Amino acid sequence: MAGIINMEILDGNELWRFVAILVIIILALAAGKIVQFVIGAAARRREQARGKNVVSLFLDSIAKPAMVVTFAIGFSICETFLVFAKEGQPESIGIDPAIGEYWTKISAAVFAIAVTYAIYRMVDIIEFYLLNWTSKSKTKLDDMLVPIIRKSVRVTILIMAFLWIADGILEWKIRTILLSAGVGGIAIALAAKETIENFLGSITIFADRPFQIDELVRVNDHLGPVEDVGFRSTRIRTLQGHLVTVPNSIIANSIVENLGKRPFIRRTSNITITYNSGHTKAARAVGIIKEILSAVPEINTDTEKPPRVYFNEFNDCSLNIYMSYWVKPPDYWVYQDVNQRINLEMMKRFEAEKIEFAFPTQTLYLKKE
Repeated sequence: MAGIINMEILDGNELWRFVAILVIIILALAAGKIVQFVIGAAARRREQARGKNVVSLFLDSIAKPAMVVTFAIGFSICETFLVFAKEGQPESIGIDPAIGEYWTKISAAVFAIAVTYAIYRMVDIIEFYLLNWTSKSKTKLDDMLVPIIRKSVRVTILIMAFLWIADGILEWKIRTILLSAGVGGIAIALAAKETIENFLGSITIFADRPFQIDELVRVNDHLGPVEDVGFRSTRIRTLQGHLVTVPNSIIANSIVENLGKRPFIRRTSNITITYNSGHTKAARAVGIIKEILSAVPEINTDTEKPPRVYFNEFNDCSLNIYMSYWVKPPDYWVYQDVNQRINLEMMKRFEAEKIEFAFPTQTLYLKKE
């Protein structure tokens, strides 16, 4: 009875063959883990001794793929323990030869996946040296270009590997499928129109460099520093704290106001005092404002953009003093701090000189008959 089970159920393959296959797979997994640990430890020692370099990055890149390669070798060895029926002989004892063909293809596919995985991780070496190169440039936009290059290279590797494994190893006839999917490809291309536009927009941003990372920009109604530039969109952190994602195609076709590039921040203001001040206090008010502005170190005082103060208008309810100055450095919060100091000092000095600020008022004169 046992002989019948061995011959008929196992179809010419004794039980010990399947036990051997199970043992080999377990050993291959264990050996893979050991190889991964050894290579990973070597990479860490190299990095600790000499810092990150080509050798340490290369060893770190192949540590996990080496485990997959070890498993692929063990899986391929398992095939030698099986007995396959001879082709063209229906009465031949053994497993269907088609299973053997698929076994070989799967082994080759696993090995190809391991190679692809290693190449995929070796992109970290390119990224490391690109980051070192971009760190020497003044612009931060180059730093954002590195992740995009990394993603592009990795996506390209995955697509090429899929076509190689599917068409070249597993023989799925991908070329025929792609050629027969012409109409579907057109539909996909139309659906991906906006994605392509956004990708071209990102290329335009990196080529023209209308802004850098962390610079304050205004795009349409959105004002804030740029946090990230990606394939599809650019992220802007508004002054209210909201994170706005703007498609790159919109940025490429919009007017971008780069406030971070301005050398100064200008303030213009109208200071109003009461008509009761008279010409003496009006002149004194102009002098006080000039004295205050001259004592602020952040205010630009060169001949092209000096602070300007003029008594320039008789308003309906007040005497108007025009004030204009430029603050440097062009930091928004420094600008606000300067404005506060000037306003407080102006109020203090005006109170001491008994100069009153004006507000909308009306005076009624009643004539007695």
